[in-house]
Amino acid sequence: MACANTSWSEENFSCSLCLDVFNSPVSTACGHNFCRTCVTKFWDEQVQYKCPVCNEIFHTRPDLRVNTFLSELIAQFRTTVRVKEQPCDEPAEVPCDVCTGTQQKAVKSCLVCFTSYCQTHLEPHQRVAGLKKHRLVEPMDRLEDMMYADHKSHPVVPLKEEYEVKTAQLGKIEAEVLQMIQERKQKIKEIKDTVELSNKDADREIVV
Repeated sequence: MACANTSWSEENFSCSLCLDVFNSPVSTACGHNFCRTCVTKFWDEQVQYKCPVCNEIFHTRPDLRVNTFLSELIAQFRTTVRVKEQPCDEPAEVPCDVCTGTQQKAVKSCLVCFTSYCQTHLEPHQRVAGLKKHRLVEPMDRLEDMMYADHKSHPVVPLKEEYEVKTAQLGKIEAEVLQMIQERKQKIKEIKDTVELSNKDADREIVV
């Protein structure tokens, strides 16, 4: 069975704020793209309107319009991914080790995890910094034999256990980011209160 092929990856269509595929992508004057919701929320929490990527400052809040060209590319990308991930029914094809139910065709095998992945389950290896360092090769069968041969004298960490560790680390980072946002909001409130108090004092001076 011939499966569709493409050089596109999710990284080409990912918002730098949410790290997910663009949703209603908009472009800034400096040429960077974001989800409309992401950049709107970002600016709601800033004192100045600036680009989250290059920090270019805009004197007024930009009037954002959806980038129709990029939206069309994303739609094509999603369609291509759906076509690409067809069920594996040829003996020569290597199935994904992570899929449950109907196994999809593996597109890469990881020589660190000793696991073969379809396009969907390969995504963390293309996005997470630590996993990006893993060595990916064309799909290989019988990886469990290689794992036994290479690691029979080494302690092996189960994939599920490693996933739980990474999930806990990401949860901690998310909590720290939320705390930073709350602290920033509090700082902005204090600044606004100080400015308001100064204005009131100035008004009283004028009256006197």
